[in-house]
Amino acid sequence: MSLNFLAILPEILILIVAILILILDPFWKDESRRTNLGWLTAGGLAAALILSLLIGRPSDPTFAWGGMVRFDWLAFAFKMAFLFASAITALFFMDAERLGNRAEAYLLLLAATIGMNLMAAASDLVMLYLAIETTSIPMYVLAGFMLDDNKSTEAGFKYMLFGAATSAIFLYGLSLVYGFSGTTHLETMRSYFTTLNPISVGVLFLLIVGLGFKVSLVPFHFWAPDTYEGAPTSVAGLLSTASKAAGMAVLIRLFITAFPQVHGNWQLILAILAALSMTLGNLVALTQKNLKRLLAYSSIAHAGYALVGVVAANQLGLEGIVYYLIAYILTNLAAFGVIAAFGRVTGTDEIRAFDGMSRRAPSLALVMLVAFLSLAGMPPFGGFIAKVLVFAAAIQAGWIWLVVVGVINSVVGVYYYLTVMKYVYLYRLEGENEEALPIPVTRPQLIALVVLTVGIVLAGTVFGPWFSLSTKAALSLFF
Repeated sequence: MSLNFLAILPEILILIVAILILILDPFWKDESRRTNLGWLTAGGLAAALILSLLIGRPSDPTFAWGGMVRFDWLAFAFKMAFLFASAITALFFMDAERLGNRAEAYLLLLAATIGMNLMAAASDLVMLYLAIETTSIPMYVLAGFMLDDNKSTEAGFKYMLFGAATSAIFLYGLSLVYGFSGTTHLETMRSYFTTLNPISVGVLFLLIVGLGFKVSLVPFHFWAPDTYEGAPTSVAGLLSTASKAAGMAVLIRLFITAFPQVHGNWQLILAILAALSMTLGNLVALTQKNLKRLLAYSSIAHAGYALVGVVAANQLGLEGIVYYLIAYILTNLAAFGVIAAFGRVTGTDEIRAFDGMSRRAPSLALVMLVAFLSLAGMPPFGGFIAKVLVFAAAIQAGWIWLVVVGVINSVVGVYYYLTVMKYVYLYRLEGENEEALPIPVTRPQLIALVVLTVGIVLAGTVFGPWFSLSTKAALSLFF
């Protein structure tokens, strides 16, 4: 099979699913459209994931499409994670009001997935920027998809406004990289940025601004809380997981591949951003009364934790960040899935609305407990192993102070995660019989939440296969 074909096999399969939606949607009646669209999208993405695993695995790292795309295990691991996250999100879409029966919502989801895949594989500045915009524009629309909801339109507008500004800054940085190196290929530009000087500092700053926005690092995080709160819950879940992981993939590609010679300098910059993100994200999360805003600030903190692996810039650090992002995708999708299922019935995301949830929906409360304990970094869940790996990598690389900051912040995070679970398990609805007010869970939601919960537990217990994949991804970057 052609190397060029294998390098973009997942994207071709996603495109086929999108074409099928366009062809079949006009023939479906309104009552069956929601079910058919959701199952077709989720099933198509799952089939794409399985086929890619069976026949699309890379061997030795190589370039395809004239050097525009790098076909290696790092890109492949991220692509599989994006396909999985989008398939789960499609299941959550099915029960989202004014979203689940709209073919254009699923098409936007598929377009964003293609963009995220190409972000992870891009080895050329032109491809990289096109991939980022292919991801961003559909996400702007999805965030503001509910036009009759003021919060949703505000979320989409803020996300688009800040995204457009940082995209322009990032593009200017890329143009300077090309101007000073004379090449758009990441592998060949490394020899042009060997020392710290005003030019390299300026270029690094511009690139960090653009990518810091994508992964919501402090001080480029200001869009995240309002966008997460106003966007449809299932869209916020995708934004906080797959979209953030795609930004991290670009960070790894740029700073490990293109700027290895200015090693210690960009490490210090990213270490400061990681410390600020962990600290501000956790401290502000303590004061939140809305669960989606709390998870938004939590995601800012987790961007800081994941960045520790990039700062370490060693093999264990890269293994740790890949593992961290896999575990985080499983965990945060489960958390937002519970909020979506609960909010569909109650119509609110306020933390106090979750009083007595363990009696109204014991299964949802259990999934929420697993997800929040994993986010807090408690064993035996995936989040614990992920934090151990990135912190161990930082210690190995000599970043002791950064690990101390991370551990202290992890303790702070445990407090507000357990505070939410206190409302879920210990508080009661005043004057109400919780058992008489159940929270029904639909079949798509049940399938998604069961898969995610099992994945979180397996990532923290049977972690051999996950770590093996992370190791292959890390090693492929150094060939």
